[in-house]
Amino acid sequence: MISLRCVVPLAPLLWLAACSSPAIPEVTYFRLPAPAAVARMATPLSSLPIEVDTFRADGVYAEQAVLYATTPDAGALRAYHYQMWSDPPARGLQERLTDRLRDAGVAPLVTDRLPSSVQALRIQGRILHYERVQNAAKVSALVEFEMRIEQDSGEPLLERRYRAEAVATGPDMAAMARAFGTAVDTTFSTFVADLVAMQEGKS
Repeated sequence: MISLRCVVPLAPLLWLAACSSPAIPEVTYFRLPAPAAVARMATPLSSLPIEVDTFRADGVYAEQAVLYATTPDAGALRAYHYQMWSDPPARGLQERLTDRLRDAGVAPLVTDRLPSSVQALRIQGRILHYERVQNAAKVSALVEFEMRIEQDSGEPLLERRYRAEAVATGPDMAAMARAFGTAVDTTFSTFVADLVAMQEGKS
């Protein structure tokens, strides 16, 4: 039988050990800032509806954690343990591009889902870069997407890569989220300009 005199003195030691354990950080969720207002087109670019698919995200880009590069060329990536996006980037980017095209009035209907039987312009995106990068004294958000527009035949009408980097105004994650918003909107502005040129070239 174990003596209580051997057991009871352990209680204060266990209590001290528990108190000395480091507190686990709380998970913080970030979202992109609201985009700047865009000018609405006088007439829609297309009479067909536009469907924006969920962005394709391979490997670590499919995760919800904020990613950061461990090399200046973003050749190696790691994920923050307690810094997360409020939505997976693949879904958040789909929603942001859908809202942008809808606000600009590029088509009578811009949506994130349509029956496959409906004739439409379909936009697909793939995430190639979406991470925090530090070069020398500057910290920036690097984004790169492969964008594709096709009609029902599956033949691409436009297929191009879009890349942008925005310097953060501070070292905190809130400033980094704002930099991501700036970089994303820069690529989307260029993409919309290409969409306009493509449609004008067809008319």
